[in-house]
Amino acid sequence: MAPITIHNSLKPGPPVPFVPREDGKVSWYACGPTTYDLSHLGHARNYVSTDIIRRILMHHFGFKVDFVIIIKARRKRLLELEKEKPYTADQIRDLVSKAFQAYAGSNLPLLAAVDEHSFPARRDPAYGAVLSGGTLSGEGKPGDAEAKIKMHLTNMDSAAKSLRDGSGFDGAEEVLLPYLDSLYKETIDTSDQTIFTDLTQAMEKAFNDDMTALNVLPPDAVTRVTEYVPQIVTFVEQIIAKGFAYEANGSVYFDIAAFEKAGNTYARLRPESKNDKALQEEGEGSLSKSLEGKKRSGDFALWKKSKSGEPYWPSPWGAGRPGWHIECSVMASDKLGEQMDIHSGGIDLAFPHHDNELAQSEAYFHQCGRGEHCWVNYFLHMGHLSISGSKMSKSLKNFQTIQDALATTYTARNLRTVFLMGRWNDGVEISPDMRKQADNWESTVDNFFTNIKAKLAEAGSTAAGIQVLSLEEGTGKRLVEELDQATKDLDAALRNSFDTPGAMQVILRLVRNANIYMNDKSAEPSLQALEVVARWVTKVVGILGLDAGAQPPYDGLGWASAGASAAANLDPKTAVLPYAAAFSTINGDVQALNLAEPSIQTLLAQQDPEAEFAELERSGERDVEKLAMPYLRGASRLRDELRAVVATLQPDAKQAVLALSDRIRDYDLTDLGVQLDDQVDKPSLVKFVPAAKLIAAREEKAALLAEKARQKEEARKAREKAEEEKWAKAKVAPLDMFKGDAKYQEWDAEGLPTKLADGNEVPKSQVKKLRKEWERQKKLHDEFLAKFGKA
Repeated sequence: MAPITIHNSLKPGPPVPFVPREDGKVSWYACGPTTYDLSHLGHARNYVSTDIIRRILMHHFGFKVDFVIIIKARRKRLLELEKEKPYTADQIRDLVSKAFQAYAGSNLPLLAAVDEHSFPARRDPAYGAVLSGGTLSGEGKPGDAEAKIKMHLTNMDSAAKSLRDGSGFDGAEEVLLPYLDSLYKETIDTSDQTIFTDLTQAMEKAFNDDMTALNVLPPDAVTRVTEYVPQIVTFVEQIIAKGFAYEANGSVYFDIAAFEKAGNTYARLRPESKNDKALQEEGEGSLSKSLEGKKRSGDFALWKKSKSGEPYWPSPWGAGRPGWHIECSVMASDKLGEQMDIHSGGIDLAFPHHDNELAQSEAYFHQCGRGEHCWVNYFLHMGHLSISGSKMSKSLKNFQTIQDALATTYTARNLRTVFLMGRWNDGVEISPDMRKQADNWESTVDNFFTNIKAKLAEAGSTAAGIQVLSLEEGTGKRLVEELDQATKDLDAALRNSFDTPGAMQVILRLVRNANIYMNDKSAEPSLQALEVVARWVTKVVGILGLDAGAQPPYDGLGWASAGASAAANLDPKTAVLPYAAAFSTINGDVQALNLAEPSIQTLLAQQDPEAEFAELERSGERDVEKLAMPYLRGASRLRDELRAVVATLQPDAKQAVLALSDRIRDYDLTDLGVQLDDQVDKPSLVKFVPAAKLIAAREEKAALLAEKARQKEEARKAREKAEEEKWAKAKVAPLDMFKGDAKYQEWDAEGLPTKLADGNEVPKSQVKKLRKEWERQKKLHDEFLAKFGKA
């Protein structure tokens, strides 16, 4: 069997063999979110892709994965404190106005000394090129620098509107935060850490809720920086003792030169970024920009001296806080030991964050100078989610929150399908084509599950009760051979660095082949073969996390409908109440028709779905769809029989039967998420389809019919108007048609003009034209007289 290979950022190039330190076990640490705001789709890309790989390792390859995630924190509390102060409206306006001008001066140099009134007129001349999709320099493609300008302009737009409307703090938050920080941070008592943690705790809960909504498996352990400060201090002391860090003015910095002199390589993940000053500054974080005393600009902080207004903890070097990078090294090592198999995060963390983690951890744990680098064996970096060429980023404000995306644009399954369509380590730009491809994939698989379950329900059993056919012969042989090949192809794709686009194509190809086989009219398809394929597809989509209701070993059939999932935790009788009520209504309405047809009367007398349900309940059945089938089959049979006898009925009874038949299909069952597919000379197929989808289709159909009716009515009115105008024109006798025209002063006996208004004779060329008009009017007028008798 081919080895599992993986793209490892420590070894650029093709995937390398994945060999965990312990047979059958994988230790994995993931950088968690910085919880100061709601999570966005860029986070979803990272954590859903991570979850997919984790699930594949666990549920396809059978590894026991020890998965640890670290929750970071940043503060965003000053504004909340400011809102609690007893300001007057004028004082709030003055504060926001000053913040507005300070924000422009700091972030938009071409708009210095601007106010809310002059801002709209000055904005476009200053930054119109960027707003229209250009660059600051006028060359190349727009990127993060241009995205930041757009973000700042958007923040200024919002604040300017707030000032003009007198909205107080609302709409001005983004310009207020940095201004308040500069005003008041020196006066805040930060020994009370709750000022920085209250908001992040709320955001951490929101993040966890988002991950649950996205069907991301919870981690095996979660760590938080505030719980690890003493261990971080000890960790830093050990690095100093080994000669790879130094103290300066109350801060401690990692000594990159000493680390390299001992035979180690710094910036192994992104060597090309080693001297990137902008990334280095970004990597030092925003809480303390005072880095005096560093030996070299690239040395990074292990411990930062805190200024007034910044959080602090005691340490041998004075009041301070952990450096951004050291947090991860200490907490991950505490949970997973001095070596781990996998470390993962977004690609933007590769340098400096992950490179700095590597350096400080290897300096702490390992005998530097021997060239050994074994804190992490495999670094996995998830690709960016992009918008118009710029990465989706909270700091750029070009993001859609996960909550909003799931409420307005995506389902969790649909979003995961989009991410599965791309490789985890590649950048993804969600385009209309990608959305359409994902929608089509999901729809194809969904329809396949729906059809298979409907056919099995029609047969009254699953494969366990179907006559066992040899899969080496008969009509199902070729389909089973295709399943065998799909199994091999899927495994090969997943062994190739978790190639999910390849895996998705394998699933789609098999489903399409099964659909062709199922709809082949030349031979009766083997339900056993189709069910085996459907159960295999069910297992794979479960492994990939596409069914939130599924649990390992994923041995069900299809994903449950939304209604069935919601009812899964109810007792059976409660779960089937809507279906039982629908059947009771339909049964009563059929009785009320008073049809004498024997087939109808027999059905009404003999159907007993309550007894069928009771038998299923006694057997221990808990699948809501199966429990509902007695009621749904009963309703479907009644409708089928109504349609069968309708041709023999009198017009009034026929109209009533057709109306009831349509109502059963389009309303009674549609509202329950049940679709009836009519079949020739066979009972209707009962399918479970999300009610929202069916109702949307019904409303779309109704809208199309209404539009056709509107167009038909407009056409009728247009015809009537044209007819009315035709006869109004025809009513005029040819003798009179030119006499009201001021262009002429004399006419002949037939009413044709002979002299123009200026006394000149009408030109011969014009006389010929007027004669043709006269003849047309005479013919039209004759038609009028023939139709109406007189003018």
